[in-house]
Amino acid sequence: MPEQQWEQRLTALWTTLDDRPEEEFVAAVDELTAELPDDDAAGAFERAAARDSTGHSDLAVPLYRQALERGLTGERRRRAVIQLASSLRNTGDVATSVELLEGELARTSDGLDDAVRAFLALALVDSGREREAVSHALIALAPHLPRYQRSTANYARALVEEE
Repeated sequence: MPEQQWEQRLTALWTTLDDRPEEEFVAAVDELTAELPDDDAAGAFERAAARDSTGHSDLAVPLYRQALERGLTGERRRRAVIQLASSLRNTGDVATSVELLEGELARTSDGLDDAVRAFLALALVDSGREREAVSHALIALAPHLPRYQRSTANYARALVEEE
């Protein structure tokens, strides 16, 4: 299974992110993704993520967009939306970040819901919508609490209903 082997090599490469110089890591990701067809959506996503993870959100944004335009699917698609929105926030396009993440919450639900809400909370704070930000953060946190899940979720919803 060549695809499975490629994914395993990619996973192994990502474990080295903190152990090598940023430029070397990005070059290694570029080299590995060069094994894929030129128009491969996953390759564009991984190149974007490498740049994003090394502090270059500005370089990541066009690659995330390219990956999504090429039809990225599954968990990588959702991760790309989250990471694109985060990069846009970092580069000052907070409105588009909020729009993408609110759309993502309405689109689907999976194990990344809490991550969507966490990044949405950050973007909402930057856009001056702090009550909504706290509400999303608490909704994401509530299921992980050992007690008070229901109360926390209800208070979180009340934060935005009182506006």
